[in-house]
Amino acid sequence: MRELLRPAAVREGARVAVVAPASSARHEAIEHGMAALRARGYDPVASEHALGKQPPYFSGSVAERLEDLHAAFADPEVKAIFTTRGGYGSNYLLEALDLDLVRANPKPLVSYSDLTAVQTWLLDQTGLPAFHGPLVAGDFSREGGVHDASLNAALGGGLVEAGSAEGLRMLKPGRADGVLYGGCLSILVASLGTRFAPQTEGKLLFIEDVGAKPYQIDRMLRQMVLAGKLDGVSGIVFGEMLDCASPHTAPDFLEQVILGVLDWFDGPIAIGLRSGHVSHANVTLPFGVRAELVLEEEPRLRCLEPAVQS
Repeated sequence: MRELLRPAAVREGARVAVVAPASSARHEAIEHGMAALRARGYDPVASEHALGKQPPYFSGSVAERLEDLHAAFADPEVKAIFTTRGGYGSNYLLEALDLDLVRANPKPLVSYSDLTAVQTWLLDQTGLPAFHGPLVAGDFSREGGVHDASLNAALGGGLVEAGSAEGLRMLKPGRADGVLYGGCLSILVASLGTRFAPQTEGKLLFIEDVGAKPYQIDRMLRQMVLAGKLDGVSGIVFGEMLDCASPHTAPDFLEQVILGVLDWFDGPIAIGLRSGHVSHANVTLPFGVRAELVLEEEPRLRCLEPAVQS
């Protein structure tokens, strides 16, 4: 992986851009989310097409969405970028992303879900850390949707930590360290076979998804294995895996499936960490920094370095 391109820490009162690189979102949810950002001391500004809607489900044309994202990176007044939602569509932006612009103007891009492809591409190609964290029209717009301690640490130059209070549970004991990396499993898999495929090899891997049945999680993990994307991975942390269940099965059926498809894996495995598609208190994880996973009596994921320059 390239040398980490740490952006400046995001201070209280900082202007932040709100963009919509993928699907459109309800205006009320965007407004509520922006109010929540203001309540946290930020100065959010919606991009030109953030409230747009274009059939069948996008927030704007490819050119409009790309223009907004590039403008947010180029604006020296903007210190961080948040997205309204994921949904679908940011993969249309990948081929035309201005990597030189991003390198010259590094700043946190906070998102997850469909934006996984953009975030991992920017991390792999420029070294810009990926901030796997809350969405404006999703997590910020609802009460208790944001885990503020991790968001503040990730953007402010602290060290993000998560444990049982953040849902982390042990599936297979052990210790591992490495560069924290990952995102939404279905988006990671969708990039395989393209030049935008994630560089997961050798990392401390975090993967999560929503609404996928256990056999689908099995299939996607097998695809990662067959593509060599779990080669050298030191440890694996699964997210909350919200609604990833089959009817009439045991409560731990998904866990059994995961341990079955990864029965060859030597490193520690955890599950339940609330980052990405979650029920509440979405934890912000900075990808690209070194971290350690300790799965013993008290499970713990701890970043060993900050993702921004203080």
